[in-house]
Amino acid sequence: MSTITVGTENSTSINLYYEDHGSGPAVVLISGWPFDSRSWEPQVHPLLAAGYRVITYDRRGFGRSSRPAGGYDFDTLAADLDQLLTTLDLHDVTLVGLSLGTGEVARYIGANGTQRLKSCVFIESLAPSFVKSPDNPNGVDQVGVDGVQQAILHDRPAWLTAIIGDMLNLDQLLGKRVSEDAVRNLWNAGADASPEATWACPQTWLDDFHNDIKRIDIPALVLHGTADRILSVEGQGRRMHAALPDARYVEIEGGPHLMCLSHADEVNRELLAFLGAS
Repeated sequence: MSTITVGTENSTSINLYYEDHGSGPAVVLISGWPFDSRSWEPQVHPLLAAGYRVITYDRRGFGRSSRPAGGYDFDTLAADLDQLLTTLDLHDVTLVGLSLGTGEVARYIGANGTQRLKSCVFIESLAPSFVKSPDNPNGVDQVGVDGVQQAILHDRPAWLTAIIGDMLNLDQLLGKRVSEDAVRNLWNAGADASPEATWACPQTWLDDFHNDIKRIDIPALVLHGTADRILSVEGQGRRMHAALPDARYVEIEGGPHLMCLSHADEVNRELLAFLGAS
């Protein structure tokens, strides 16, 4: 099992599990919350088949990585990503973030610049900010974060079932774009996550990334589903495009929050086209 060490908790190492396959230009896939790198399965094979080196990893607290009690803030998560890129000595790499993973992409660039990067991709972007405001009424505030965290503490399995339903618009897409087996697989990954990490991550939704994305000086792609019930296309995708006007911006019609699963063909087509052009 391939791991890198990113710190310690008491006397125990904090290790990140990663997989590194293929050859060619490097692409690092950074998953959404509360899942792990296995959620990228619909993208890994097409990327490998197209001749890319594909690196996936489990952020701390999720999947096969260590589960410390702390470090679930974007500064630490971006530092973990930096340690991965440094340890693998990656250059001219494309970072692809999904949902929470887009925060890691933005914060990594804000902290480290783009010296190691070739391009970056924001899928269902948390950036530029998910904070509720007059121009983002669908955003979240501390009361909303507190409510999510209370639901997780009260009955995490039931909460997970409900949020997966909203992330995949299962009332409309189950049996059409998403199978019951795929939902079960996703639920198992979410249930396997550290309860503490699952609870802690929503606090990061209140971060602001405007200053981070000002440092983006490489080709960028922003992909957003028009039917995202978690991060609305009006509040997030289109605002991200406005904040990053030089980026390629694509809306996937009918795409829910986890459209990398439900609309994998459409996402893969846009991702491969961008990688080929950049």
